[in-house]
Order: sequence, then C-alpha cells, then structure tokens
Amino acid sequence: SHLNDLIMLLQGKLSPADRVMLQTICTVDVHSRDVVQNLIATKAENAEAFVWLSQLRHSWDDKEGHCRIAICDARFTYAYEYLGNVPRLVITPLTDRCYITLTQSLHLIMSGAPAGPAGTGKTETTKDLSRNIGIMTYVFNCSEQMDYRSIGNIYKGLAQSGAWGCF
Repeated sequence: SHLNDLIMLLQGKLSPADRVMLQTICTVDVHSRDVVQNLIATKAENAEAFVWLSQLRHSWDDKEGHCRIAICDARFTYAYEYLGNVPRLVITPLTDRCYITLTQSLHLIMSGAPAGPAGTGKTETTKDLSRNIGIMTYVFNCSEQMDYRSIGNIYKGLAQSGAWGCF
C-alpha cells in the first residue's frame, strides 16, 4: 500500500529534485520489502541470522549521538558528508554481496578492488556504498599521462580528506 502510494506520487507532476527523492525512497522500500520476504522465506528467527546480519543496517546511537552502520561484523560511524540528492542504485543480491566484501575489507583496514568487465557497475556500486556511509568518492580515469607524482598527489589528497578513490 505504501509503495503503491509512492508510485502514484511519482506518476504526478513533480519537481526534478522531488522526483529523484521519491525514486530513491521507492528503490529503498522495494529492497526493504525483498529483504523482509527473504527473512520470512529463510525462516530467520533472531537478529543473529546471517540473512539479517548481511544487510547494510543504519541505527541511531542515543548515547553517542551518532548514526552507526553495521554489516556482518563490520561497524562504522556515519561520516555525515552531504553528497546531494542523487538517484540511488537499484539494490540486487549482487549489490549486497559487493557491499559485504567491500565493508569487510574496509573493516580490516584494507582496500577493495571490484573486478569484472567494463560497464557492469563496479564504480557505481562503490559510489553507492560510500554514499550509504556518508563518505565522498572521487573517480579518476587513469591514462598513460599519469606518473608517480600525479598518483602520489591524488593519494595525498584522498588521505587528507578521508575520501575514497576509484581508479
């Protein structure tokens, strides 16, 4: 019912910013519905079920006054970087698996290197995860003109700002 109401709103006359916002809400609601259906189908009985733990979850910590993010055994504090009202990536089971892999790597203070053919969503998935954590991501298209000095400057900037880089 709620999802149908959102769809009816989307079919109406909206400003571009409102349309993007409602599309994002709709995308997240569809994923949430699918997660709940999967929890029911797999008969997850408690909060320790892997089906639940493997979801990217946001919660508010009243004691510390911060948003906390959890997925599997990785825990993060939301970084509060405002990244704009941008369209949300459709969340599929493959997206969820990528989130798990990248967050586990981040939890272990390592980097991630999604691999696959061009145009399959590696960069977009990484950018979407960074938006979920509130961290800016810069995308660099590498070329033969880049030398060790330019790469070093990029790494220095990323380290100083706390941003992520996609190369």
